[in-house]
Amino acid sequence: MNEKEGKLLKIYDGSAPVEEDLFERSYVNHLAWTLAVLFGGLVIWLAIALVNAENQRNALATGQCADPLFKGELDKKCLVMVRSRDHWWQHLWYGMTHLQQSNLK
Repeated sequence: MNEKEGKLLKIYDGSAPVEEDLFERSYVNHLAWTLAVLFGGLVIWLAIALVNAENQRNALATGQCADPLFKGELDKKCLVMVRSRDHWWQHLWYGMTHLQQSNLK
C-alpha cells in the first residue's frame, strides 16, 4: 500500500460503523414501566369503586332511596341509579378525607 492509499484510508476510517452500536439496545426498564401502569390502573379502579360506594353511602345517609310502597325498606334500583351529589369528585373527596366509620341509622 502506498502513501496516498494510506492517507485516504485514514481519512475514511471514522466512517466505518462501530460494531458495538450495530444492534439496537433498549435502555427503558420495561418491568418498572409495566408496574407503574398496573399500579396506576389499580389506583383508578379503586377510585371508581370509592366513588360508587360513597355515592350509595350518602344516598342511604340522606334517605334518598326509601321505598315509596314499603315504609322502612330500601329501593335497590334507586341505589344503583342514584346521584346523591352533583359531581363524582365530591364523592371522591369526601371518601378520601373522612376516614372514620360513620354510623347509619
